[in-house]
Amino acid sequence: MAYSKSSKFSTIFFLVMFVIGTDTFLVSPLLPTLVKYYGIPSSSSGIIVSAYALGYTLSALTAGPISDGHDRRKILIGGLICFSLSTAACGLSNNFLSMLGSRFLAGVSAAFVGPQVWASIPIVVSKEKIVSSMGLASAGLAVSQIVGIPIGSYLAVFSWRLPFFFISLIALILCLISAWQLPSLNTKIHVNVRFWKIYQSLLKNRKAILYLFAYFTFQTGNFCSLSFIGTWFNKSFSLSVGQIGSAMIVIGIGNLVGTIYSGKIVNRVGISRAFLVEFIAYLILYGLVSFSENIWLAQMMLTLIFLVGGFIFPLFMTTLQSTTDTARSTVSSISNAAMYLGETLGGAVGGILITHISGFWGISIFTVILATISLALYWIGGLFKPMEGNY
Repeated sequence: MAYSKSSKFSTIFFLVMFVIGTDTFLVSPLLPTLVKYYGIPSSSSGIIVSAYALGYTLSALTAGPISDGHDRRKILIGGLICFSLSTAACGLSNNFLSMLGSRFLAGVSAAFVGPQVWASIPIVVSKEKIVSSMGLASAGLAVSQIVGIPIGSYLAVFSWRLPFFFISLIALILCLISAWQLPSLNTKIHVNVRFWKIYQSLLKNRKAILYLFAYFTFQTGNFCSLSFIGTWFNKSFSLSVGQIGSAMIVIGIGNLVGTIYSGKIVNRVGISRAFLVEFIAYLILYGLVSFSENIWLAQMMLTLIFLVGGFIFPLFMTTLQSTTDTARSTVSSISNAAMYLGETLGGAVGGILITHISGFWGISIFTVILATISLALYWIGGLFKPMEGNY
């Protein structure tokens, strides 16, 4: 595969993940306005966010097997069309229930889009560019975390509906570009593949199961810390909401840089060695971050942590995709569902830890423990054995 084609496909996948990710964070700054517009209590506003995550999680487990039995290009394009329409419907929603329904459908549509990206990269990108392409797609998510909230805030100055229409239009344009530029995204179309056959086959795949549990465990600890960094900054360093936002942008940039340069590290030392060294660095940094006595040191440590996390994330997706040739979308869908479940559990545990243990100690120790378990599962799965772990 020529480099130019690999670069073109990687750019398309970056933009797709950016749009999907941005829609996730878009609603956050709109919630106070929506509370007033719909006349609902503030305690109910979180349901608007949860509706998207719920739609994604519930449909993710069915989206994978359906995609593995059909041309992923068609699934990707169809998902983008539905995503565009349901996001536009959010902007047209004049009552609370229609907004919830539209957000739910947007989540369902996104579940059919995101996994196609991870599953398709090994098919259309040259072998030596796989990790780099995974990194660029991951960078799309990282960028969305940095600019998603500002986009929603700036466009909402004109109207709360405009952010939804903007994302809907971008998704529609990407749909047209994907239809024009992307080839068939299956090496072989499994027309007669049955839904449960795919899951039965996957359950017999020991390495895939171990890697999925490792990913779930890691993300539970990761989201436990991510969800309460702002709370820590406020309680321990008395930062305002605006100051926390600025600090999070800097930390997010660290994650973005990591995802972009992950492939270059792998090309130098190999995926197994890179994964092991980066995991150890992640554990050490999280073990030290709670010693931070001022906001500057805390922010620097967390930026380094997110830099290393950016190095690691593309390797998660690369190693997961390497466990199967016939159920790539299913593995991607399950990994996304695992991420959302990890976010839910991590948030619940983190709320208890930040309340009852001073500083960031409880959360950092919990994160280190889960990351260590994740590393052990990869070790058991054989990732760090000689001649293994290279895609």
